[in-house]
Amino acid sequence: MNETIQAIIDDLRLENVNTAQLEKIAAVDHRYIRELKLNISAALRDKNLTKKEIYLVALSIASNERNQTLIDGFEKLAKEAEATDEEIAEVHACTSLMNANNIVYRFRHYLADEPKYTNAPLGLRMNIMMNPILGKELFELISFTVSAVNDCEQCIKSHENSVKKEGASEAKVFDAVRIAAVVKSLSVLI
Repeated sequence: MNETIQAIIDDLRLENVNTAQLEKIAAVDHRYIRELKLNISAALRDKNLTKKEIYLVALSIASNERNQTLIDGFEKLAKEAEATDEEIAEVHACTSLMNANNIVYRFRHYLADEPKYTNAPLGLRMNIMMNPILGKELFELISFTVSAVNDCEQCIKSHENSVKKEGASEAKVFDAVRIAAVVKSLSVLI
């Protein structure tokens, strides 16, 4: 196996990894595999988030992409960074809720000229957002990153505003979206 691919697997605590796509790329263009490794390393050592926050944001994107290999790896890393089982469960719950919200709010955005849709009650329970175990700032940051990956403009703007109101800097918000982008790009290949 290519040593850079092995380093990615080791660094992310991945097991039972299907490396076929990575190996195909490595066989013809080793440069991208090195770039991917560098992108992963840079994103996972961002200075504006704690290790625990980094791994929980990364976990939310792995969960969003339904990539069990990455989910398992980021859960291990999050636990090593002292995340609790309750916090990990809430990351998955938040990701699920954001998927529901992203669909409804994108629908409303696309049909903004139709009051029958924009004025209709949402009809979704969202009590988890009121008093999250993760704390409001991290919950909003995860909501923001999942919404960014799912391309829901209204949710992106709303959660970016909320996370900044909770005290997060713009640098922290940007670092979180970089983590999301890198995990999404990795999930395409693993």
